[in-house]
Amino acid sequence: MTWIADIIVDVPAMQTDQPFSYEVPDHLVDVVEVGLRVEVPFGNGNRHIQGFIVGLRETLETEVELKAIIGVLDLHPVLTHELLALADEMKETTYSYKITCLQTMLPSVMKSSYTKYVTQTDKALPKIIEEELFLGLAEIEWEQAQESPHFAELLRLKKTGHVDIRYEVTTKNKVKTKRVLKKVMTNEQLQAERENLRKNAVQKWRLLSFLLEIDEAEHGIKEVMETHDISNSAINDGKKLGWLTIEEREVYRDPYALHQFKKDEPLVLNSEQQEALDTMKESMDASKSDVFLLEGVTGSGKTEVYLQAIAHCLAKGQTAIMLVPEISLTPQTVTRFKKRFGDDVAVLHSGLSQGEKYDEWRKIERKEASVVVGARSAVFAPLENIGLIVIDEEHEGSYKQDETPRYHAKYLAIWRGNYHHCPVLLGSATPSLEARARAQKGVYRLLILNERAVSKATLPIINIVDMKLEMKNALSTSFSNQLLEKLKERMEKKEQSVLMLNRRGYSSFVMCRDCGYVLPCPNCDISLTLHMDTKQMKCHYCGHEERIPYRCPICDGDKIRYYGTGTQKIEEELKELLPDARVIRMDVDTTRKKGAHEKLLKQFGAGDADILLGTQMIAKGLDFPNVTLVGVLNADTALNLPDFRASEKTFQLLTQVSGRAGRGDKSGEVVIQTFNPDHYAIQLAKNQEYEPFYQHELKLRHRGNYPPFYFTTQLVVSHEEEHLAAKKMFEIVHFLKGFLSPNAIMLGPTPKSVARMNKRYYYQTVIKYKNEPELSKGLKVILEESQKEMRNGLRITIDMEPQHFI
Repeated sequence: MTWIADIIVDVPAMQTDQPFSYEVPDHLVDVVEVGLRVEVPFGNGNRHIQGFIVGLRETLETEVELKAIIGVLDLHPVLTHELLALADEMKETTYSYKITCLQTMLPSVMKSSYTKYVTQTDKALPKIIEEELFLGLAEIEWEQAQESPHFAELLRLKKTGHVDIRYEVTTKNKVKTKRVLKKVMTNEQLQAERENLRKNAVQKWRLLSFLLEIDEAEHGIKEVMETHDISNSAINDGKKLGWLTIEEREVYRDPYALHQFKKDEPLVLNSEQQEALDTMKESMDASKSDVFLLEGVTGSGKTEVYLQAIAHCLAKGQTAIMLVPEISLTPQTVTRFKKRFGDDVAVLHSGLSQGEKYDEWRKIERKEASVVVGARSAVFAPLENIGLIVIDEEHEGSYKQDETPRYHAKYLAIWRGNYHHCPVLLGSATPSLEARARAQKGVYRLLILNERAVSKATLPIINIVDMKLEMKNALSTSFSNQLLEKLKERMEKKEQSVLMLNRRGYSSFVMCRDCGYVLPCPNCDISLTLHMDTKQMKCHYCGHEERIPYRCPICDGDKIRYYGTGTQKIEEELKELLPDARVIRMDVDTTRKKGAHEKLLKQFGAGDADILLGTQMIAKGLDFPNVTLVGVLNADTALNLPDFRASEKTFQLLTQVSGRAGRGDKSGEVVIQTFNPDHYAIQLAKNQEYEPFYQHELKLRHRGNYPPFYFTTQLVVSHEEEHLAAKKMFEIVHFLKGFLSPNAIMLGPTPKSVARMNKRYYYQTVIKYKNEPELSKGLKVILEESQKEMRNGLRITIDMEPQHFI
């Protein structure tokens, strides 16, 4: 009898997007399991790569001679049968390779890397190569070979069989350990040892004194050395003399080790909250895979409903996932869950180090955590027996991944809900039109919270300022008179304010007033943004940086001026207009360092600042009772973008940021500055009128044949040569027309809004359709062809239901 393993190998290509059969060696028969990572030979015998076991079978004999598994890379399976099935779903719905889907599910430190070697064969090498590189060795690393002036000759020798290339799987040491000591001798023996010490043996005296003081428990060597001034050599001597033992212990990197979370108790729910919770409990108890849409105004206590629903899960011995958009995964959110569920909570998000993410993942995998709180990728948490999945701010576009595989966490969560026969709860003050339409049709179950949870809390009063009128009055700053006066009032009352401008940097662009030249990015079709703190011009697309110009490179004029406004410039204006104001700025630039986000919010929560200024990262998830004023400096940032969701995103952002005001006993006020005061998105956001907005936007979507009435697929082609990108895009459109019915609508081909990024030109086509059963077949052919095109420098991407069209 022979055991055969079906393995998906780490070669993302159409030809290899299938399981390969490998023989399981006798010494690994009792070790291998489905879901394990293994090292296998692939192609010629010198290439070793990583693979995932997706199936095991026993057979009497094999028709062909199979290669054998070299070794296993894990002690236990890293992917469950459920996650392997989910990878199949992702592969089909995102048009990705299965190996890419499998690797997306795991922490990045678990992705194997490969070391490449040049190996000498039996044939004699030319003397100069032997002396220059091999020096009697059988092989050398590829990087070392590349540095040799004889590298080209080495490649020629490969063709003649003198040398070969060998690949080896390299796995990182991902586990953190600490050295611990434990005393071995009894106190009487240790006392005798100390009495026999020489007088000058100070270090050994300290060590023996320490051992006499402690019990039998383990003690970290590093801590012992620091707190008792004992040297490492003394501890090693103690081991040799039999006083103690030294062992390595695995430890978790806990990102919240220095935090103390005082356990809190569930709050008393109002009637709306209780009704929503009871409805969900009924579904959980009946093991139904219902999808609920919890629509609640800002401050209506949606999070408390989530917490109590999850508590119901845990009481039943089940687990739960809580997804939050990365942008609003604030320390406040984590704190609420840690206070309620303590060490039962594992957190997964991009703010953690790779080691911390890995350790949090291991806590989940080892069943040491029952509740997972995290951003998009936490949907892959290896939990078993899931009883509830919650997706807060379900309308957020960040739940859709922009890179391959282009999955949407919401739909994968619903898939997992069906698998576990458990409900999925989507929550938002401003649900996406797609989710709200499904609720209206009965596909989702609608739950509504109309009241704020705090008894005295009311929705803030919203004032809209027409900036066109302000400009007529020769406004010289970014602040209207109304907003400036209200900021002063809050400072006098010792209350706090939040200011949002969805644009970082100092100025949007730099222009010469003599000839009109705008400093562009050399790699992208977009102007560079001025960042005054680093005295640099930066591209927010490719990361290019260069110094600030003081003379025009075209006309040599010196009238270089800054135009547009970013958060840095607003901060500078505040210092001039309100010199006594204490301002905290939060944007990508100020929160780059690990822990900076939390530090700034902690300062603001402690009352160390009067004004919190930031981009849209401050619009969600913040709950500060002393914030009574919110100012939106420019509501038009996203309003006129060439995207059919522009109005929806503007309405959602204004509603969300307005909800930061008046969340406690004090009433709140909002000032929205705009050049489009009559636009329906702004007018309806004024009183958080979601239903009228939904109905109005729905009519426009129906008229334009957009979601939720139509599905959309976006195809993008890019190349360093514009004409080649355009030509390929036209060929794809012509090809796809053979798979589409007359009812499908094709937009394009056209250049993307930013046609050139990072030295590549982008062309796109968008397909709108209701039911096109043959489209999938055509897209799979394009995916297969895309691999061949990569050799020519072409890149082709397929994005199902894209969230951005720019």
